[in-house]
Amino acid sequence: MSNTMTTSALMKNYQRLPLTIVKGKGSYVWDDQGVKYLDYTSGIATCSLGHVPDYVQGKLSEQLENLWHVSNLYQIPQQEALAEKLVSLSCFDQAFFCNSGAEANEAAIKLAKKYAKDQQKLERTEIVTFSNSFHGRTGYTMAATAQPKIHKGFTPLTPGFTYLPFNQPEALEQIDTDKTAGVLLELVQGEGGVHPADAEWIKALYDYCKQADILFMVDEIQTGVGRTGTLFAYEQYDIEPDAITLAKGLGSGFPIGALLAKSKAADSFSPGTHGSTFGGNPLAATAGLATLEKIADPAFLQDLQENCTLLVEGLMKIAETNSLITGVRGKGFLIGLEVENKAGVWVEKLREKQVLVLTAGEHVVRILPPLTTEKEELFTFIGVITAIAADIEEKGE
Repeated sequence: MSNTMTTSALMKNYQRLPLTIVKGKGSYVWDDQGVKYLDYTSGIATCSLGHVPDYVQGKLSEQLENLWHVSNLYQIPQQEALAEKLVSLSCFDQAFFCNSGAEANEAAIKLAKKYAKDQQKLERTEIVTFSNSFHGRTGYTMAATAQPKIHKGFTPLTPGFTYLPFNQPEALEQIDTDKTAGVLLELVQGEGGVHPADAEWIKALYDYCKQADILFMVDEIQTGVGRTGTLFAYEQYDIEPDAITLAKGLGSGFPIGALLAKSKAADSFSPGTHGSTFGGNPLAATAGLATLEKIADPAFLQDLQENCTLLVEGLMKIAETNSLITGVRGKGFLIGLEVENKAGVWVEKLREKQVLVLTAGEHVVRILPPLTTEKEELFTFIGVITAIAADIEEKGE
């Protein structure tokens, strides 16, 4: 298989790069020509323990020998264990498992609506989301995403969503408490440009929702499971949401999603109200539990925070001397490098130097190292991007 091979049998909904990755280990991947790349995309914040982590691989190999799938008609001990682990490490009481972030957000939206009905607040049918958000590409979650480019070609959208300005105090005044069942937001908008939420704004929004008994739900699809330096991003905001959604980094690349909720909301999901054939099956739950056991280790998180600081400081130092870099923002290993020119230029030049990153909009380079990346790899990355930044500035590209 070559990098130039066309995949005519596939639908054209992905703009694929001319790169065929056939192997991965740790922070590195190899293409079909044997070229080695430092992978700072982590499968879009998914391979948090790097590629093919030994511990997770071992646990999955054991499970593969015994049972792959039984469906949620039966008790699944691995799923129970993962739920107990997630609950013990968070402020939540119950978990629901599915296969992806979009499905987790769909579940959260349904839960908010069902909770409002159970409270006899029958007019509360709206979900508030925020400008530049990204919550998925299914019917519900595409409509929840407040980005016109995501909606193009799919109108009329599923009704029931209100978009308010992100990080703006006036948003609180625009929430209709008579009609709003829940608020759903990201604490760092990943796809929307790597924009962290302001702590004071979040606290005010959270307090407003608590007072009005509107479910406060955090989309931690990209920020959760250590990505922002703590196990969950909400821990950095002095809040306890009613629910959060997880996916991406939870399964080390194995498809899994989760909705965690406090009992007052979770109890609205009674038998028959929601479900998933594959969600939380023995393989997925095994991958999730093994991944979580590693990342939740306090020593792991401490090392992670030190490495996050090292990378951010290195990038800020580059920004101080390069006129094309206008900002460095984000949390933990979810970093956005804002540039004056097209972010795609940086992505391409880094790929030519065997380093993989991605974009978050037209002018933001998104950097997502595996949480296990080593200091030597970080120094390598900083060195490569320093040289590329100087080259781009000199050539005016």
